[in-house]
Amino acid sequence: MTDCPVMLLSGGSRGIGAEIARAAQARGWHVSLGLRDLSAVPEGMVPERLDTFAYDATERAAEARWAEAVIARHGRIDAIVASAGLFTSSSIVEASEGEVDTLLEVNLRAPRRLAMAGWEALKAGGRGRVVILGSLSGKRVASAGSGLYSVSKFAAVGLAHALRYEGWDHGIRATAVCPGLVATEMGETASAGSRPAEQMTQPEEVAHLVMEAIGLSNTASVPEIHINCRTDGIF
Repeated sequence: MTDCPVMLLSGGSRGIGAEIARAAQARGWHVSLGLRDLSAVPEGMVPERLDTFAYDATERAAEARWAEAVIARHGRIDAIVASAGLFTSSSIVEASEGEVDTLLEVNLRAPRRLAMAGWEALKAGGRGRVVILGSLSGKRVASAGSGLYSVSKFAAVGLAHALRYEGWDHGIRATAVCPGLVATEMGETASAGSRPAEQMTQPEEVAHLVMEAIGLSNTASVPEIHINCRTDGIF
């Protein structure tokens, strides 16, 4: 059994996920990265506290296989961070059913399956943690172009709350982390040139808040964290 806590992290090859992976290792965690491309390991990782798993969020059996492999190797899962996400600017009334299905598969169903796959291990530790990377688009619809994406992220934020209630009596705490524009490839796409990267929230800032939430005791649950680089409606 691995002595240090073990994190399952999807979407860790770049952006916010890569920063979470580095921040977790800096705090003594062993990180299991689910990667579509096994060669896309972020720079700066400590090999002795890292393993990788071929993971595609659209493959519905992948989460169970990943969790089983981690438990077989390490004997524990202490945190699950669902950072993999998909962005679209397609119209809510013009998007095809296939595009909607793919968006919900990646942004909602895959995080639910990942939590489900590791649930018994999270319970066994008495202080399991689940972080769902939502978005401020999961709290308000800022534009017509973000409407469909917002639908998927509203669902992701709801998932975090549902998991928090489901796991509460077992010591599991779940948090929805909801950033606005972040200086990542996805953030720059979403901004459409409206804001330079240096004026966006930096991914390492989001990672810091994720690890702070994970590190709190069971008596200091944080259901949601909102992060923004600008004044934006109620946020």
